[in-house]
Amino acid sequence: MRALVTGGGGFLGAALLRRLVEGGAELARSLSRGSYPELEKLGVDCVRGDVCDGAAVAKATAGVDTVFHTAGKVGLWGRYQDYHAANVEGTRLLLEACRTAGVRSLVFTGSPSVVFDGGDVDGWDESAPYPARFDSFYSQTKAEAEKLVLEADGPRFHTVSLRPHLIWGPGDRHIAPRVIARARAGQLRRIGGLNKKVDTTYIDDAVDAHLLAAARLDGDLGVGGRAYFISSGDPRPLWDVIDGMLGAAGLPPVVKSVPLSAAKAAAWACEGAYRLLGIESEPRFTRFLVTQLTTAHWFDISAARRDLGYRPRVRLEEGLIRLRASWR
Repeated sequence: MRALVTGGGGFLGAALLRRLVEGGAELARSLSRGSYPELEKLGVDCVRGDVCDGAAVAKATAGVDTVFHTAGKVGLWGRYQDYHAANVEGTRLLLEACRTAGVRSLVFTGSPSVVFDGGDVDGWDESAPYPARFDSFYSQTKAEAEKLVLEADGPRFHTVSLRPHLIWGPGDRHIAPRVIARARAGQLRRIGGLNKKVDTTYIDDAVDAHLLAAARLDGDLGVGGRAYFISSGDPRPLWDVIDGMLGAAGLPPVVKSVPLSAAKAAAWACEGAYRLLGIESEPRFTRFLVTQLTTAHWFDISAARRDLGYRPRVRLEEGLIRLRASWR
């Protein structure tokens, strides 16, 4: 395999590159905005640039047969045009560069949020439609990008979209660290006594899914033009997961709670204050966060098991043991 990973400096991108190097890939190349000496030491060919930079994208796709597109703008706060530029126009530019360079296949890292409508998601599969209205610019632009990717599938260029849910594990810089930081600051509260089920994806399993999808595309095994939910396949009550991460950091579980109505009011007030003051960073408390903490969101991964041969290997308990060891 001669592979390019966009967003190679990110959590998933770096894990993919390490696995490609370990697996003896003929070429493991990264396209990232920053400098990552640790990847260069592994033998990764690092191209510095943005997915919206045509020259950088052309350079990165040259001589490549497989692309893993993990780059994108994440988050729940910011301007629509910034999300659209990174997630939609960047993807469009990358697809055009792939066709020009003769790339054979592209695996897109999508998001389960593209089907989220603000209510409970209990075991939905890929038949779930895009909602009439999205709850964030991130979800909206990831859906737009996914449509571009799936529509690009054809006889000479195969594409697939994976929708991994809440990727975590050693090296994660977002989910677990933010939970830990808020707990240490005394900012974590259960909401309304709710503890609905969610599923997550351990980093090793997320990498497995991407490599399996690439292999299926390379063999033209009928997965092109399709989207797949990816997770551990083992939904757990949300606060069991959060308390497990806190325990891995040597912190006690969350016991304090606030009423749902108070949480919603606080989120409205916090967002309003940020807008009024023109603060561009993400508010500490948002309506989206309240929704995520009070609704079920887990998915049926039967299609990934059947079509990709995907088999989650790391259960929550084992992942927490590894997380605790990495922090020590």
